[in-house]
Amino acid sequence: MKLPFLLTSIQLLTTAIMLGSLMAFHNFSPSRCRHRHHRHYVSSTLLCISKNNKQSSKLKRKSSRVGDFWEARMDVWRPDVNDVERISWGKPAKKKGTGSRGVPHRLNLDERFLFDNARRKGFLEMEGSGWRSQRREAPLLNTYRSLCDARGQASIILHKRDTGIDELVCDLSPLRNPKIFNEVAHKCLELQKGGEIIFQGSGTDIIYDGNNDGTSTSCAEDLSMTLSIVDGGNNIENNEILDYEETGPWETRPIYQLPPFCISWELQRSDAKALGKSFAKLFQTKEEKVTSSKKPIGVKPGKSRRHGGYGIG
Repeated sequence: MKLPFLLTSIQLLTTAIMLGSLMAFHNFSPSRCRHRHHRHYVSSTLLCISKNNKQSSKLKRKSSRVGDFWEARMDVWRPDVNDVERISWGKPAKKKGTGSRGVPHRLNLDERFLFDNARRKGFLEMEGSGWRSQRREAPLLNTYRSLCDARGQASIILHKRDTGIDELVCDLSPLRNPKIFNEVAHKCLELQKGGEIIFQGSGTDIIYDGNNDGTSTSCAEDLSMTLSIVDGGNNIENNEILDYEETGPWETRPIYQLPPFCISWELQRSDAKALGKSFAKLFQTKEEKVTSSKKPIGVKPGKSRRHGGYGIG
């Protein structure tokens, strides 16, 4: 009686093993694997196409920043806003060229308060020139100009004086579009009379008031001469005078190596503030959702007074 029962058990076990083998072969058959692989391949392709389309649309949106009579080129080298904030705390930037050891950007507590307010209002208010003797430079001006360069906007600064007559300066160089500098400057002078155009050329400041018509050619020559002087100071191999229409300097250099192109007005404080607000709206410099700067982890005082001093940051 035991032998038939044993044979029946062996037959059932053999049948189960055969059925399991057939099921495994069916699940891992070449046709089924090809089908699955094909479906996965198509879905990956569609994802890549959609991702590329999103990236291309973002690049198109960022290719320029346009106002009523001005345009900022965004398809050129620009620092990142986060990197500008990092170097303002004395931290290293992730993108090479954002800062320089020869150009101080680290802010103290008073300068940071003014910097945060400038981002909310759209223009920077500061006492005098912003010169700090410990740094032998003006870190607040450098940092705010770098921020404007990162966002592709004009740098608007109100210099307060003890006399009651303040100076409002609008720097167009962060737009990185020198072809339109002269035209935009004269548009600004039409909006507010009594100003003057100031830019560096041939080692000196060239000034045009609202009554003088500075041609684009003269502006181009002076900007080119200044860039050639910068090249010589930084030991650049090619010391030829650069035409402002060439792609080199305004597309590849950091802002601290480019000459400022400013329009300046001397006004009563109330009028200067009103003009600053008007230009902030005109050049779209106001940041709506900006918050106060938060000190990063690991920030330490500078090694010497020139490198920040104790208590900086």
